[in-house]
Amino acid sequence: MKLILSAFLSALVFGVGLGIAGMTLPTKVIGFLDVTGAWDPSLAFVMIGAIAVHSVSYRMIMRRPSPVLTPKFLIPSRRDLDAKLLLGALIFGVGWGLGGFCPGPALVASVSGHASVLIFVASMVSGIYVHAGLMKFLNAKKR
Repeated sequence: MKLILSAFLSALVFGVGLGIAGMTLPTKVIGFLDVTGAWDPSLAFVMIGAIAVHSVSYRMIMRRPSPVLTPKFLIPSRRDLDAKLLLGALIFGVGWGLGGFCPGPALVASVSGHASVLIFVASMVSGIYVHAGLMKFLNAKKR
């Protein structure tokens, strides 16, 4: 129960932060990407702030013998770049640039009920299911 409550509170703080920073507005993202026009640097400041908080808190947390709510730290060990990772990053970047949403801000903004947000979220969820089905098909084909 503590783990679920912790995850909920973390998501709530994240969502509120995105809303306060204006990151749920696609105009902010598109304005940031428009470096030759009316460039809006506010997203860069949000990213710099997030990196600063993460850098400090990660170092503090990793000094602990174990996490507070689980028995051990789950840190990815893979450091290689493969085609799936690069293709996923490319698709993510194109979707971010065209739609003006990251997945997190899109989910937060979906409560607004705006058609553009709901279409983006529906497309994102559809893409997740198409990917899962494709991976299942390809893995079954390998056997």
